[in-house]
Amino acid sequence: MAPSATSTVTETVTLPQNLKVPRLFGAYKELAPTKYDKEAEEGKTGLRPAKYRNYLPTWNPEQKYPPLEPFEHYEHGKDADTSYPELLPEGVAINHLTPTIGTEIRGVQLSSLSNAGKDQLARFVAERKVVAFRDQDFADLPIAKALEFGGYFGRHHIHPTSGSPEGHPEIHLVHRGEGDKEHETFFENRTSSVAWHSDVSYEQQPPGTTFLYILDKPETGGDTLFVNAVEAYNRLSPLFQERLHGLKATHSGIEQANAATARGGIRRREPVVNVHPIVRTHPATGEKALYVNPQFTRDIVGLKKEESDAILKFLYDHLAYGADFQARVKWEEGTVVVWDNRVTQHSALLDWKSGQRRHLARITPQAEQPYETPYES
Repeated sequence: MAPSATSTVTETVTLPQNLKVPRLFGAYKELAPTKYDKEAEEGKTGLRPAKYRNYLPTWNPEQKYPPLEPFEHYEHGKDADTSYPELLPEGVAINHLTPTIGTEIRGVQLSSLSNAGKDQLARFVAERKVVAFRDQDFADLPIAKALEFGGYFGRHHIHPTSGSPEGHPEIHLVHRGEGDKEHETFFENRTSSVAWHSDVSYEQQPPGTTFLYILDKPETGGDTLFVNAVEAYNRLSPLFQERLHGLKATHSGIEQANAATARGGIRRREPVVNVHPIVRTHPATGEKALYVNPQFTRDIVGLKKEESDAILKFLYDHLAYGADFQARVKWEEGTVVVWDNRVTQHSALLDWKSGQRRHLARITPQAEQPYETPYES
């Protein structure tokens, strides 16, 4: 029999737009826009204008900085009077969001604190992990004054890729402009916007006491989740705790820098990779906390890939699923949220579809190089 004739037709398949850009960022989940409609933010298109135009983000490609140099950090929380006479005087309203993490405070003005009050602030935040101070004047201060306040807690970190107000690269801006619909393309590739992390953990000396204050917000949505990494460590069995001690993990800023470049952003500094202990100790409280996060941690030093991936996945899941040691902070006008990056992780939420503006400013003082103390049963 003669062989049957087979004809092959080659069809041209058009890739969706979201697949035309290669995924170069590994586990890093990119959420931050690198542009916005300036006329819309200035109220020239009929949309609601930005309340704080002096805080609108700029990305200046001329801003170039050398690698960060080590510095000696002083932990002010060690000097605090833990009866908190200035931070929590009589008449201040205190509402603990959960037993282990999160407190809401009304009736004290952060910008008026003396140095002793700032010491108490650093220690109280280390104890409660994240604290939302309501009815604050931070957003209305001159930016230089807000930076002066934050500088008490450590050297200002200049983010390598984020937007910043004109002339103030020390301010990290979180900004999604009025009318923004980027959530529509983000969720073409992702099922969730949750991205647990400790800020810039790839730096040799990552942040400690950190400040984020609201400038503009959607009517509902855009909350921030926090997890208590001390309680996460305490929930582990003694045998597993002991095994984690002595292990170190790499933290990488490369993927974040690649994501910014691919989206037309900037690089103020070249990205770095640093190694930190998986269990770190807080210098004021002595508490031990898990210090790995899926945004920036890449592997455990000395383990094979499969071994490292298995342990890291367990730790990431343990932190992410720990709803009984997490808190959800809802933003209000005049809110300043203060947290300790050494003992918490957090995630913004991209959950509102109204196109309303979400605009916040972060002051990010660096702290000591992470260290661990011996395991104690």
